[in-house]
Amino acid sequence: MNSSLRSLLVLSFLLLAGSLSVEAQSQTTLGRRRVDVERWITSQFAKGKTPPFSFRYGGRPSAEFLRTWKHSISRLPSEESQVRYLVTYADGKTGLKVECEVTGWQDFGAVEWVLRFENLSQNTTPLISQAQTADATFFSPKNNRPATLYYSEGSNASRSDFAPHQKLLQPKDSLVMAPNGGRSSDGAFPFFNIQTSDGEGIVVAIGWTGTWSSCVTAIDNRSVHLTAGLKHLEAGLLPGEKIRLASVCLLFWQGDNRMAGHNLFRRFMLAHHSRKVDGKPVYYPMFCGFNWGDPEPCNEYTCMTTEYAIALVQRAYLFGFTPEAFWLDAGWYTEASDYRAGKNWYNTVGNWTPDAKRFPNTLRPISDYIHQQGARFMVWFEPERVYKDSRWEREHPEWMLAAGGDNRLFNLSNPQALQWLSQTIGDILEENGIDLYRQDFNIAPENIWLANDEDGRRGMTEVKYIMGLYDYWDYLLSRFPSLLIDNCASGGRRIDYETMLRSAPMWRTDYHYGEPVGYQCHTYGLEFYLPQHATGSYHVNPFDSRSSLGSAVVFNWKLTQQGESFTDMLRTQQEFEEVRPYFYEDFYPLSGIGDLTGDDIWLAYQLHRPADGSGCIVAFRRADCQASTYEVKLSGLQPTQTYLLLNKDTNETARHSGKELMEGLTLTLPQPRSSLLLKYERQE
Repeated sequence: MNSSLRSLLVLSFLLLAGSLSVEAQSQTTLGRRRVDVERWITSQFAKGKTPPFSFRYGGRPSAEFLRTWKHSISRLPSEESQVRYLVTYADGKTGLKVECEVTGWQDFGAVEWVLRFENLSQNTTPLISQAQTADATFFSPKNNRPATLYYSEGSNASRSDFAPHQKLLQPKDSLVMAPNGGRSSDGAFPFFNIQTSDGEGIVVAIGWTGTWSSCVTAIDNRSVHLTAGLKHLEAGLLPGEKIRLASVCLLFWQGDNRMAGHNLFRRFMLAHHSRKVDGKPVYYPMFCGFNWGDPEPCNEYTCMTTEYAIALVQRAYLFGFTPEAFWLDAGWYTEASDYRAGKNWYNTVGNWTPDAKRFPNTLRPISDYIHQQGARFMVWFEPERVYKDSRWEREHPEWMLAAGGDNRLFNLSNPQALQWLSQTIGDILEENGIDLYRQDFNIAPENIWLANDEDGRRGMTEVKYIMGLYDYWDYLLSRFPSLLIDNCASGGRRIDYETMLRSAPMWRTDYHYGEPVGYQCHTYGLEFYLPQHATGSYHVNPFDSRSSLGSAVVFNWKLTQQGESFTDMLRTQQEFEEVRPYFYEDFYPLSGIGDLTGDDIWLAYQLHRPADGSGCIVAFRRADCQASTYEVKLSGLQPTQTYLLLNKDTNETARHSGKELMEGLTLTLPQPRSSLLLKYERQE
């Protein structure tokens, strides 16, 4: 972007961005002043203005010509507290139309937009490339200190998955972020927070379930530049062709520290950008698996049968264990149990019918029994990855994308294939009484997409594929209004702004199953942005079970194995039910950021409900930690109020003023590898 165009964009942000404005008071308190999002939209996308997105067209940057294209802006019907506009830019010479659908939420100071390109001519357009859904500079006039970028790792199946980091952006410093292999949170995380100065900032969320790319650059101590868009796109549009690109959300925040922005964003996601049933945000369930981990050669659920599944449900209820949903994972389908032929759950995907030998009456008897108990039934699928010689590959080779190896990619960019897949999986859900749909994705698709691009159409296979993925999920959610989607991709590698609208990751990482220290780290990192996610729980001792606390959980207890206690299982379930609602409230990290993966430290966090002043403190003293005490400073409290603290292990209570708790509370755990759960209530 050249300097003159940049100055125009900076000026518009100055006039509109609340405490990012010359006219506004600096360091305003959270909630006292927010962006006038409707004014922001109508100004940023006004005729004659350079909008906050960019692309190159025929080799030329859009900033050079877009203001001269035919422009229109119209308000769309919207829900309460929301404004929506459709902005179009049309080139009369080549027939390219650019649509930008923009939505703003006045109650949160948030705005999102998504780009669509359409060719209205009879000829292929010039090449479109470097498509940046966000291309904008933010300016803080009273600031003369470097901005700070708070960002997180993606999923790498390690202890450090979703670990929080910060980078002080000195002038000319930048950070480029992009995922690995075509899954949106594989090694990078498309949510981050730019603290532009003391008391203000912008939370950024990117919605693209493929290969996005973003760069945050400090121009100087007062200006930060953001780009976010697709990594791969260099293609002309065919006559009549229309595509959509990434979406971007910006949430402007003001507050005493950057957690004001994180918690405002968490509340925004729950209120406006998460799965709703009957118009209300949903609780993802407390799951129970079916005795996961049978002896060899069984793996996953390849030895499960109708009778065994029903017996395990009966056994759970017999002892008072009452999960909200039962989870049947991989291996229920045809050929998955043919061990003599070298078959297993992994190399039989593409055979999506229940194994008639083990489930002669399909999965319906299992779901019927679960429904009789008042619970729901979730089943694992992986429809996008199709293994060679599976039924789907044999019957529909024309719908497979490949680039060597044994795995094929079901071509969601093909409209006929997409329609068939939607109808087929929808029918399986209906016929088998499946309430919750678990979709895995154990393949890195980027190289397959690129290998199948046509000349002059780089990136188009991915674009059409991701469009198809959204259409597929939207079809399922429309056909089954109460359906919930668990989004898994080798464990949490497809978490982004678009997937979180339609789903939540109930298995957020494939890191070593049940290892509690890693699970503590994953909870800590994800809670900065997302209240809805879950992991497994394998043991009932408090150190392990509390490491898996969250807004949902998967109890992977073996109900037929010695060494665990049903009494402790019930205690763990009750504790989860008591703490779970607080994960939908505000989150405060009590152990800072950086490397939190060691066995020689404490890790602690606070969950706080502003409505009634209550909350929880969850803390862990790890196995090699020498310190028996740890001081934390709580947040969100009222200094003059009194708070009653209850130790859930000892039932001891203590009273402190809010001022005392915010200045320092000493946590004590005499033994290594132990945990602490404190509940507090404000005393009226």
